[in-house]
Amino acid sequence: MTLYEELKARGLVAQVTNEEEISKMINEGKATFYIGFDPTADSLHVGHFMALSFMKRLQMAGNKPIALVGGGTGVVGDPSGRTDLRDMMTMETIEHNCECMKKQMEKFIDFSDGKAMMVNNADWLMDLNYMEFLREYGRHFSVNRMLAADCYKSRMEKGLSFLEFNYMILQSYDFLELFQRYNCNMQFGGDDQWSNMLAGTELIRRKLGEDAHALTITLLLNSEGDKMGKTARGAVWLDPNKTTPYDFYQYWRNVADADVINCLKLLTFLPMDLIWEMDTWTGAKLNAAKESLAFELTALVHGTEIAEQVHDTSKKLFESGGAADMPTVELAENDFEDDYIDILTLLVKSGLCPSRAEARRNVDQGGVEVDGHAVTLISRKFAKSSCQGEGLVIRRGKKSYCKVVVG
Repeated sequence: MTLYEELKARGLVAQVTNEEEISKMINEGKATFYIGFDPTADSLHVGHFMALSFMKRLQMAGNKPIALVGGGTGVVGDPSGRTDLRDMMTMETIEHNCECMKKQMEKFIDFSDGKAMMVNNADWLMDLNYMEFLREYGRHFSVNRMLAADCYKSRMEKGLSFLEFNYMILQSYDFLELFQRYNCNMQFGGDDQWSNMLAGTELIRRKLGEDAHALTITLLLNSEGDKMGKTARGAVWLDPNKTTPYDFYQYWRNVADADVINCLKLLTFLPMDLIWEMDTWTGAKLNAAKESLAFELTALVHGTEIAEQVHDTSKKLFESGGAADMPTVELAENDFEDDYIDILTLLVKSGLCPSRAEARRNVDQGGVEVDGHAVTLISRKFAKSSCQGEGLVIRRGKKSYCKVVVG
């Protein structure tokens, strides 16, 4: 199986502008490609995971990644996938976020000896002359075509600012600059970026001619990666100060049964033969697949040693008679609301607290743990899938334990 065939087998490829050429270049390790990252926070999250893994996968085959940090476009804000205006950030905040993101990217991508590049588009966007830019580049963009793009449609009802409207032009200009400065011949991104990316290839064609255009390849990544960061518990961060390695491990350990194989394909580097075998597993063996997923991704982000530590911590409650000796409560389907159950309901249903008021006091006082990790918010919710299989272990105080499972 070639690299490109494996990318397709894993479900990473949604569509491309030139499949024959992109397949040839990637397989031969001749691609110089970029993926953009907006500095909207001081940490990457699981929604970025697929792009980072994708870059690592291609680099391992000899291709050269460019991680483009949007220090310039971050001032404007990308309207893609948004229904409201992004918060405006100061340059100081953007620079801080970019530095934090760089450190996290280095866990995935080898930047030594010119094997990869990390570039900030502020280097060429912040000093642009507005009138010259309009004359040289604005004339190549049709307003009618821009308004028809999916990335703008969701903003039209609430009002699309002229500030945001410029984003497509700026992103297109990024590709032109990367092509001219670093011979970047491919751009990859999620489905919400498709219109912007196509506009970039068109700008290169118009400015540099058909020969240059023939080398610019656009590949659309599977949109599943964007969905992974959106959970009832908020974003799961790669920064251990925002999401502890234990919580990170548990996030992947508790993915829905229907998602575990897809996550293994998209995000891990386990061989496809093993993943296909896992796809036949059910019951307790499916839980083993979830543990493999959690361990592989935790090791990738936090290192093998920490992954082993959190894996052992997760197992301790189910070893040496711990889980066998504690009471078990079966939850009914109607205990869940939209497939989630809140911590107060869990404490009452488990019998650890006689009322929601008592449960609230225990949470507020820091006396509650779920699967070995403190729960400090009364709004904390848990997916029904996390109660399946081995279930969840809840502790109140120092000695009161209960395991809850789905009946």
